[in-house]
Amino acid sequence: MLEKLFKLSENQTSIRTEVVAGLTTFMTMSYIIFVQPAVLAQAGMDFGAVMTATCIASAIGTFLMGFMANYPVAMAPAMGHNFFFAFMICGPIAMGGMGYPWQVALGANFIAGALFIIISRWGIRELIMTVIPESLKHAIAVGIGLLIAFLGLQWGGIVVDSPGTLVTMGNLGSPVALLTLIGTIVIAILMACGINGAIFWGIVTAAIVGIPFGIVKCSGEVISMPPSVESTFLKLNIIDLFTHADSALVIFILFFLAVFDTVGTLVGVGQRAGLMKDGKLPRARQALLADAIGTTAGTLLGTSTVTSYIESTAGVSVGGRTGLANMVTGIMFLLALFFAPIVKIIGGGFEVSPGVFLYPVTAPALIIVGSLMLQSVKHIVWDDVTETIPAFLTIVIMQLAFSITEGIAFGFISFALLKLVSGKTREVHWLVYLLAILFLLRYIFLKA
Repeated sequence: MLEKLFKLSENQTSIRTEVVAGLTTFMTMSYIIFVQPAVLAQAGMDFGAVMTATCIASAIGTFLMGFMANYPVAMAPAMGHNFFFAFMICGPIAMGGMGYPWQVALGANFIAGALFIIISRWGIRELIMTVIPESLKHAIAVGIGLLIAFLGLQWGGIVVDSPGTLVTMGNLGSPVALLTLIGTIVIAILMACGINGAIFWGIVTAAIVGIPFGIVKCSGEVISMPPSVESTFLKLNIIDLFTHADSALVIFILFFLAVFDTVGTLVGVGQRAGLMKDGKLPRARQALLADAIGTTAGTLLGTSTVTSYIESTAGVSVGGRTGLANMVTGIMFLLALFFAPIVKIIGGGFEVSPGVFLYPVTAPALIIVGSLMLQSVKHIVWDDVTETIPAFLTIVIMQLAFSITEGIAFGFISFALLKLVSGKTREVHWLVYLLAILFLLRYIFLKA
């Protein structure tokens, strides 16, 4: 049955490999189970209800991606989108927010998700992926890889913020940094020795070593009943949404962010997994539709935009190639509802100061995965400045702006401009020019 559903032989994989891949992906993204409630609680939402909504919505989206597209790309509420939801849409007007009640913000998120479904059905998002220039596709993968590694270094205390220079080297003698280094070294050694599941076992090793460090704390509690989702389930408010003058703007931003974060993530994971065929992602329409349905399901349950997770590259790196890995990841999200204490031990953060958390157990996986994604840089045409400069801007802006979307925007704008002034307009699909114009308008009217 599994062979028929997921075509394991055709994809040169096995049940064992897919199981390890699914577990590895879950371990690297399980932090969202605890981060998401903490963030949305700032908007007035119940912590426990958001945790339950996050687990269920992540499982639904991940299952859909596995069944509909047969890709090992797990889904969960998007980091960055949750901060926009909580601090910009729902934030107090006096502090630069829009002052929306969280119920109304969920309504806007639901409409954006419905738009995702409509355009996915028509293949518009698939068309967007198809017309992305090859150099930008590879640059997106490299940029995301560097961003993942940067996150890992931050969460592991290897690099820290510094006034004047923005970032600097952290205290490598601290328990958090030492645990991160140990986990990273273990994964690297296992990979160098050709051990399957190196990232997964590195995470497990880091968790075990973290116990005597005092970073991983075993409370003794193993099983707990899932928190009730009643306070957020079907509490979205669409009617009052349109009493706000800037409701159309909010919907557009949520829609815009989801489209390009999803495209960027799928391209990055697709490149890493070798799923791209002639520059295109097979079954992209099914993958994008699964992503869109995941978002709408999440808003009904009570969480912000659910999208494809770049952490899926961790599972891909240990051999995951089919949707069977997603079944494992999705099941783990559901089990997490009942084994929240254990999940928190592995994926939860370590509070280094009031309100400041680091993630030294999962940070090594992000560092290694990020380094592996840099392989795509060799495919960029470096002797053509009309390809090189847009690729460079895509990569570097993602890091400096800490945003996949901003990197893609700079890449498209510069690519269209340089091709236009150099007389190479025939090399560019007309949709690339349209997207570049839309990105420009976004900066003109939304960034003012």
